[in-house]
Amino acid sequence: MRYVSFTRNGAAAYGRLDGDTVVDLSARAGAPADLKAAIAADALAGLADGARYSVADVALLPVIPNPDKILCVGLNYATHVAETGREQKAHPAIFHRWADTLIGDGAALVCPPESTRFDYEGELAVVIGKGGRRIRAEDAAAHIAGYAVFNDASVRDWQRHNIQFTPGKNFPATGAFGPALVTPDEIADIGSQRVQTRLNGELVQDQPVSDMIWDIATVIAYCSTFTALAPGDVIVTGTPGGVGDKRNPPLYMKAGDTVDVSVGIIGTLRNRVIAEA
Repeated sequence: MRYVSFTRNGAAAYGRLDGDTVVDLSARAGAPADLKAAIAADALAGLADGARYSVADVALLPVIPNPDKILCVGLNYATHVAETGREQKAHPAIFHRWADTLIGDGAALVCPPESTRFDYEGELAVVIGKGGRRIRAEDAAAHIAGYAVFNDASVRDWQRHNIQFTPGKNFPATGAFGPALVTPDEIADIGSQRVQTRLNGELVQDQPVSDMIWDIATVIAYCSTFTALAPGDVIVTGTPGGVGDKRNPPLYMKAGDTVDVSVGIIGTLRNRVIAEA
């Protein structure tokens, strides 16, 4: 199944995506308040169908608009480690994003005036379905609600102010997340899905998920050791090589650009780039 969060006529809702149609699952009495709550209640499969809308008639929100945690993995593809010139460590590099940086499919990534180095990072996002602490890698699959596409757009000049990534990863409207939550039963082999980023139609990143240094199960086990994971939490699993900052010459996003991130059958996330007003 594919699930989306959306607004219609200014009202937030969530539903099931059937091709080009969104089936509202949130309007009936007793339905959980949002997609995160529906995941936590394990209620999605039992919710009654409501009104049906064309995708063109709704505005897609971030898949989970209100996650408690967004944990991001840095340097999780050897090609990206190599292009940064960093040493590969024995453990994943984890940093965080805040929920108020998120935008949905079709919304605008906002380049702040403080930056001249606004970069793309196509990634696979994992949404937690069943929470837990110290989850074993062999049990991690049972804790996954589904997958989505993420563009961890980075304000590189601010990311490099110091050794911590936080400032460059948390400017408003720089985390694109969508278009839909795709449940694991839809994907026979997550490792074979390719993370591909296109900037104005040019392919700039292309690598299979199987090339991750730390696979999804290992990352879930690692993160759940230092923090309890909760339903709706998001783990963004890292970007392949090919980022604009490490190209010669560098290739940064600018106002007027369009960036597409695809992860195989999970879908394509498209966002235009605008300058902050």
